[in-house]
Amino acid sequence: MLLLVIWETAYRTMHWGWRFPSALQTMHTFYDGIADGQLLQATLSSLRRILVAFALSCLLGMTLGVLFARSRLLDETFGFAVVALQTVPSIAWLPFAIIWFGLNDFAVVFITTSGATWTMTIASRSGIKNIPPIYLKSAQMFGTGRGFRLFYQVMVPAAIPQLITGMRMAWAFAWRALVSGELIARGIGLGQMLEEGRSLGDTSLMLCIVLVIAILGTISDHLVFKRIEDRIWTQYGLNAAKS
Repeated sequence: MLLLVIWETAYRTMHWGWRFPSALQTMHTFYDGIADGQLLQATLSSLRRILVAFALSCLLGMTLGVLFARSRLLDETFGFAVVALQTVPSIAWLPFAIIWFGLNDFAVVFITTSGATWTMTIASRSGIKNIPPIYLKSAQMFGTGRGFRLFYQVMVPAAIPQLITGMRMAWAFAWRALVSGELIARGIGLGQMLEEGRSLGDTSLMLCIVLVIAILGTISDHLVFKRIEDRIWTQYGLNAAKS
């Protein structure tokens, strides 16, 4: 409430005009968007896209991470390329997405997936690589062998803390890529509404969308990923090391 009062007071005393909306204008825009259903529909569309892209990025990232961790040849060739690709902003793939898929959901999902996959790949690789060798040797002495049984009984459980942290980071990267992709896509979504606000010069709509994205990201991070991460770290007895 204090922040809202400061915000509204600053708007009225500094005469920002149309360049930056007041708190009341933003709340009014938010209410109108909920009342006519447009904001809710855009939010659901964006959530649908990001959930599909996040699932794909986790699947691809974990698969690539395990391959790089288990194969030195792949790690020194394609693994090096993944590190390089992670530094490339996901929006840089936008021209390719438009050429390959057009201005549709496929382009948005592609950009969002590419924005999160490389982060998940590196986290998965680190999780497998950082498993103490004594775990693997002990498991082999107890008869797990070196194949798939060793992988799913020992390696995956040992790497879970790192995988959860990687998923949390990938989710944040996916949100950034999603909004970038939706700025040019057709249909409805939070990014499209943000672009609509820019085209109309409606700064209250633009700020409303930014706040909705921030709220969704905060809720998903603290109520889902952080709770899962804390529970995993507690079960593995890693809270002391984390603090």
